[in-house]
Amino acid sequence: MSAAPVARPELAGLAAYSSVAAGDVPVRVRASSNEAPGGLTGPVLDAALAAVAGATRYPLIGGADLAAALAVSLGVPDSSVAVADGALPLLDRLLLAYLRPGDEVVTAWRSYEAYPLSVQVAGGRSVAVPLRADGSHDLPAMAAAIGPATRLVIVCNPNNPTGTVVPWADLAGFLDAVPPDVLVVLDEAYTEYDARPRPDTMSVPALAARGNVAVLRTFSKAHGLAGLRVGYLVASAGVAGAVRSVLPPFPVSSIAVAAALASLAHPSALADRVASTRKERARVAALLGSRGIVVPDSEANFVWLPLGPRSSAFAELCREHGLLVRPFDGEGVRITVGDPDLRAVLAEVLAGWE
Repeated sequence: MSAAPVARPELAGLAAYSSVAAGDVPVRVRASSNEAPGGLTGPVLDAALAAVAGATRYPLIGGADLAAALAVSLGVPDSSVAVADGALPLLDRLLLAYLRPGDEVVTAWRSYEAYPLSVQVAGGRSVAVPLRADGSHDLPAMAAAIGPATRLVIVCNPNNPTGTVVPWADLAGFLDAVPPDVLVVLDEAYTEYDARPRPDTMSVPALAARGNVAVLRTFSKAHGLAGLRVGYLVASAGVAGAVRSVLPPFPVSSIAVAAALASLAHPSALADRVASTRKERARVAALLGSRGIVVPDSEANFVWLPLGPRSSAFAELCREHGLLVRPFDGEGVRITVGDPDLRAVLAEVLAGWE
C-alpha cells in the first residue's frame, strides 16, 4: 500500500479556532463573538441586496473600488490600502509575505487567539509576552522580547479579549524603539469603539508613513458586516503592495464591497451603533460591579471578567440561562455588549452566582 500524502510539519498539533455552542438550551442572547446587534438596515441593506442581482459578475480585481474609497476616507494613497475577506486573512497574507521559517512574532498574551495559530501555520514561532495585571499590553517587556529572529510584532489595540488600550504616547515610544526591519502590525479591529481622542502622530497616514507599521481594520464589528467578511490593511506602499501580491485576484465579494461602500457613505448609522454600544458597555460594567465583579475599563464592544479558575463555571451558568459568552478556561470570560436584552439575562445569571 502506497504512503499517504504528508502535511507540512508546522501543522502538527495545530489547535482549532474554537466556537461556543448552545447545546440543548435555547439561545436568548448571543454575546460570544463580538458581533454588532441587530441586522442590516437602510442604505447598507439596500446596497447589499442590489449587489446580489449582479452577482453573476466578478468584482473589481483587488477590490479596487473599496480600496479607493478607503484611501479617500483615511487620507492615504490607493497604493497604501489592501482589502480582503476580513482582517485575519490579511494578517495571514502579511505572514505569508514577510515570515520565513523559524522567524519569531512577538505578541501580548492573552490576546486574539488566532495569532498563534496563524503564526504556526506560516512556519513561524510565537513569542508571547504576558499582559500586565490590569489586562493591558506590557510594551517595555514586548520591546525587550524583540531579538535577532523577530520579524513581526502584533499589538491588538483595543485588546481582545480584555478591551484594554495602549496609551497613545506609550505606543509612539514603542514604535520609535522597534527596529526598522521589524514590521509592527496594529490590529485595530475595535478602534471605532475607542472614545479616546487620537493624536495626529497616531493617525493612519502618520502610521503608514513610518514604513514598518501596518494597520488592520475590519467591517465585521462596528460596521455590522461580520457575515459578509470584509477587512482592510493600511501601510506603506511597499508593505501594502507585498500583501496585495499574495492575495487572490478577487479577495472580497461584490456584495461585501457594496455593503462596505454604503456603510462608508452613510456614517451616521455607524456613529449611532457605536454610541449605543458604549452606553450599554457602561451599563453592563456597572451591573457586574454591583455584584462584585470588577471589569477592566474597556474601549471595545465587550467586557472582560477576570474570573480565573471560575471562568468555565460562570460561562456554563450563562449557557443555562440562554446567554452565550466566551470563556477562556482558567483566565476569564468575555461578554459582547450591545444587545438590549443582555442586561436582563445577565442579571438572572448574577442572581444565581456566588
